[in-house]
Amino acid sequence: MTSYEVTLTDRSVERIVGADAYQQEGQMTTFFRRDGGRSVVDSWATRIASFRTSEILIIRRALDEPAA
Repeated sequence: MTSYEVTLTDRSVERIVGADAYQQEGQMTTFFRRDGGRSVVDSWATRIASFRTSEILIIRRALDEPAA
């Protein structure tokens, strides 16, 4: 499962699990799950989380954790 780690200006780190894409929407950066293996973010994508773009320092794709 794909995920992202978002570092905010207050140095807190949020992990967004299940998101496989993100894009800027106005003043917000939104993370999406693209359903059905679609290669684009469109009206069928599911919004997972949004952050104010001005509060984001780093967006990093997280490595999948190995199965136990």
